[in-house]
Amino acid sequence: MKPHTSATIPSHKHSPLLQAARVAFGAAALTSVLALTGGCVVAVRPAPVAVEYSEPGEVVVDTAPPAPLYETVGIAPGPGYFWIGGFYHWSGARWVWNRGRYALPPHPGAAWIGPRYAVRGGRNVYIRGFWR
Repeated sequence: MKPHTSATIPSHKHSPLLQAARVAFGAAALTSVLALTGGCVVAVRPAPVAVEYSEPGEVVVDTAPPAPLYETVGIAPGPGYFWIGGFYHWSGARWVWNRGRYALPPHPGAAWIGPRYAVRGGRNVYIRGFWR
């Protein structure tokens, strides 16, 4: 006698409707990932810096400042901002690095004169930066 064979039960794993749903879900997931990552550019802008004005001044110092540190110029926070590069400032006892920053000039046409170091009359002099 032959063993009883039952009819083959169709597998739901390969049904056309389920395959179409899987393809649609995969396409939607891929589109979402591409939309989130494709062509995305992030730019970090530094916080605006308050307007500052200082008169030029000279300070007698003990030593020359160290070599300047390398800095990357960022994106200006808005129109009219001027990049003031980093520099060493004499604190009264030692040289302290002031990071570069954007600043608004105190008035139209103002020019930033950066700080500098010089020897005058045999003395080491630090000349503060100022807006002119």
